[in-house]
Amino acid sequence: MREKDKLSLKTCRFFMYKKQIASPQTSMFSSLFDIIDQHHPLVKLVEKIRWQRFEELFSKHYSPRMGKPAKPIRLMVSLLILKQLRNLSDENMVEHWSENLYFQYFSGQQFFMPKVPCSSTELVEFRKRIGPEGIEEIFKESIYVNDKDADDDILTVDTTVQEKNITYPTDTKLHQRIIKKCVGIARSEDIELRQSYKFTLKKLNVLLRFQHTKSGSARARKARKKIKTIAGRLERELRRKLSASAFGKHRVQLDIYHKVLLQKRSDTNKIYSLHEPEVKCYTKGKEHKKFEFGSKASVLVTQSSGVIVGALSFNENVHDSKTLEPVLEQYERLTERKPREVYADRGYRGPKQVKQVSIKVPKPDKAITRQQRKRHGRRAAIEPVISHLKFDYGLIRNFLKGTQGDSMNLLLSAAAFNFKRVMTLWRTEALFRWKLIYNLLINIYREFFALNAKMSF
Repeated sequence: MREKDKLSLKTCRFFMYKKQIASPQTSMFSSLFDIIDQHHPLVKLVEKIRWQRFEELFSKHYSPRMGKPAKPIRLMVSLLILKQLRNLSDENMVEHWSENLYFQYFSGQQFFMPKVPCSSTELVEFRKRIGPEGIEEIFKESIYVNDKDADDDILTVDTTVQEKNITYPTDTKLHQRIIKKCVGIARSEDIELRQSYKFTLKKLNVLLRFQHTKSGSARARKARKKIKTIAGRLERELRRKLSASAFGKHRVQLDIYHKVLLQKRSDTNKIYSLHEPEVKCYTKGKEHKKFEFGSKASVLVTQSSGVIVGALSFNENVHDSKTLEPVLEQYERLTERKPREVYADRGYRGPKQVKQVSIKVPKPDKAITRQQRKRHGRRAAIEPVISHLKFDYGLIRNFLKGTQGDSMNLLLSAAAFNFKRVMTLWRTEALFRWKLIYNLLINIYREFFALNAKMSF
């Protein structure tokens, strides 16, 4: 049996699958549907999303007979969608849910419930349970909701950096963190260290304050070297004094500390964070931000309508052209269609065709047609899409752990963008209809009543 299957069976032992209960009992006054505005975009979105599909897909992650009854799948999926739509944390999401009638109706509630639906940690466990594959199904549903707008076979692609929630990495910060972690491991395992270096570090940190002054730079340089030496001493002392069972428990951490202490400025595959060792450094040529630490995200958008039809995370520092084939495979898997042309910027120079799809990169060409010139210009429309993903839907800072967290956060952000797009269209269409009715009534009044009305003073 594969490890993935073992993990799914392991999680099944603790939670039993629970269906959404449709209560026949009516409220003394009225249900949620009678209270809320039935033309609200969230109410319309409820009718568009195929909730039963999520029940069928995710029920395999639960035990049919054993364990504590879990929260309904529709509730958990809706909480993930609303969290990303409103760009909230898990804690704030469950609090807002208890106050918002539309959130509760969207989650399948028939009557108002004045309490939180679940603990915020249950959202974490649900994301782990369904994994990136389950989040991709939510993203697929967001493409389905946009209907014919997602059918365009001419696409635009671009990459950006999804920054991880880590501090700006420096060698001294990492070494100080190693010292703190080593002392913590020694305390948890009842190991007596020769020295904790508590007061020594305080004196060295005082010297680091003056590292940018003329008189203090030399002393600060010696202080940084001393901190690295202390970190190495503690790491080696732990390796000597830990028992065989305790060493096996902390071996991965100690190996990371050892690699950090050995890495040099010119090394590749460096570690920039102790709790997120997969983080990579990217230089996108931005004047205001020379280095970005996180993962690379490739985004695929339809040219005519701006629907996101592909979103894939890469945890290696690969060239943009190398990201085309995986993201096109994802597009074909989600939409069951094949694109005709993909327009990209000059960062994708290289291949002219990927998976029998023509890749268009701008270059000096006197024979270019007017239509192609227009489509190259239209390529720039993906830049505000990426900006909205970052600032409105949580892509600017990823708080989810590990490489799977990178993938899940990107897919949820893209799904939220697609859901919000169709909700905005419904709102603007409603306003446009009311404007037409208003103009019609004004014209009728002017034509038939205003001219025949007698002026009286």
